[in-house]
Amino acid sequence: MKYLTEKDKKRRSLFYKNEKKRIILKALLQNENLTRNTRWKIAIKLSTISRDSSPSRIRNRCVISGRPRSVQSFFKMSRIKLRESLSTGNMPGMTKSSW
Repeated sequence: MKYLTEKDKKRRSLFYKNEKKRIILKALLQNENLTRNTRWKIAIKLSTISRDSSPSRIRNRCVISGRPRSVQSFFKMSRIKLRESLSTGNMPGMTKSSW
């Protein structure tokens, strides 16, 4: 499980590193005023950027357990760890609901 968390951290760092370059190249690629040959070269440059730097490859994971599913975005914790921390009183002002 730890290697998946490390892989996600690597993807996040690649995304932040190439974010501006990707945005600029995409904007130039959509420009209809450029010649077809120029846009073709821009498309090739865009395809040479690492696929792991794409924002769609980033996965939200629990900061405690690394669980990829059911992660509450505000707390950045999975539902299981969130409930455990609420039950033990580690989060002030919040209580576990039960009915």
